[in-house]
Amino acid sequence: MQHALKKNVANKSLVLFRTVLDAILVFFKIEASIDVRTSVAMVNFRDICKKQFELASRELNLTARRQKPNTLIRGYFEIAYCRDNGMIQKARSLELIQLDMRFPALRLLVAKFFLASLVLFPWQRLRAEGTNTAELRSQFLKLCDVAVAKVTNAQSKGPFFADSYAVRALCVAYDITGDQKYLNACRAWSERMVGYQDYMTPPGAYYMHYNRKPGETTNDWYAADSSSIGMAILATSVRCQGAEQKRFVDSAKRFAALVLKNYVKPSGGVTDGIWSQSSDVWWCSSGLFGSFLFNLYAVTGDKQYLQPALNITDWLNKWDLTKEQPFPLKEQGPAMIFYVMENYSAGWPYIEKDNAIKPAALAKANWCLDWIATQQGKSPANRPWPTTKGWGMKFGGLPFHQYVFARYLPANKKFTDAGDAELRLLASSVFAAKPEFTQLSAFLMMSYAERLDPGATYRSR
Repeated sequence: MQHALKKNVANKSLVLFRTVLDAILVFFKIEASIDVRTSVAMVNFRDICKKQFELASRELNLTARRQKPNTLIRGYFEIAYCRDNGMIQKARSLELIQLDMRFPALRLLVAKFFLASLVLFPWQRLRAEGTNTAELRSQFLKLCDVAVAKVTNAQSKGPFFADSYAVRALCVAYDITGDQKYLNACRAWSERMVGYQDYMTPPGAYYMHYNRKPGETTNDWYAADSSSIGMAILATSVRCQGAEQKRFVDSAKRFAALVLKNYVKPSGGVTDGIWSQSSDVWWCSSGLFGSFLFNLYAVTGDKQYLQPALNITDWLNKWDLTKEQPFPLKEQGPAMIFYVMENYSAGWPYIEKDNAIKPAALAKANWCLDWIATQQGKSPANRPWPTTKGWGMKFGGLPFHQYVFARYLPANKKFTDAGDAELRLLASSVFAAKPEFTQLSAFLMMSYAERLDPGATYRSR
């Protein structure tokens, strides 16, 4: 931050300018977050201060400067926590404040305004109502450290779709901490995925770490798994720059082109690529590819991705999740709900603007949220899907959707409280011994990420 200021600014004024301005940024961040009904009340104020200073020096490109004598010093910022269609994103080139540094009285007035806000705003009451986010942060970062070792190990086992959820959470860990090791892990994993993609058939497909391999033309290949991989690559791209960012976004575009051309049907539903079991449209490939398209549209602004995503939503709205079908609800349980809800969580800022599909979409989302609440009302021992194996490990990701919709629906506290209770319950299992990388921990990381930094998972700038 110091290097962005001209040396001819007086040291005393510079210190005061930096202190007051960053303090105001903290205050504005909290106001914006309350406006989108996030649980900022539960965020540690000291963590917010520290994070704001880290962001300012690391990525917000502060360019406060003296243009000429007796003129205003202007600070141009990109703020990482502005509201945009219900999502928390960056706002580009926003001129936040102009201060004439010639007048000590103005500096004093600004400082008084901020100090008064601290007195008048009920910080302690709000914090007392919340979950201990310091503990959640500690648990989250422990899982992140385990995940770094997993996703950077090219010899590790397991499907890449499971890695992808950890990578998306690691991107948020980087946002929260500024620790480069988290972003570097995401970059290395994403580069490996793109490298495999270059040799896949059909062109544009992602290697899933099972079934069809790079260079092969036989065995199954799934659009659903690849959509999860693509979302992790997009999340990484947002935090990169230049040629690296372009390479990752271009990779996502190649995958999108493959599926849009071959596997999206006139009904709006999506088949699961090259699947020997079925060539029909399917809930999982539809939910995940729809979510991927919403993310790709948010990153690129290219409208060719938005309408197909809305069409997929319309198809999902009409689809009966309870009927007999490949991998039905009675078998998949939390896996079906998690993947279907990915479409609604990623797309809600766009879905809610489309009056033709919004009512049915809201009904479907509420149905899924009610299903989640019913299952969470049972002890893990009484759930049909054990939380520590198979499809039951997706229970770890269900609080993620509750936290997302806590920002969009009126019953926000109900969703947040239920998510927190489930998070504590599952954490007691994951942290009963030294945590290991499993699908439960990977999906749980998504929930921690959304809880600690609302909206950052779907950050597009």
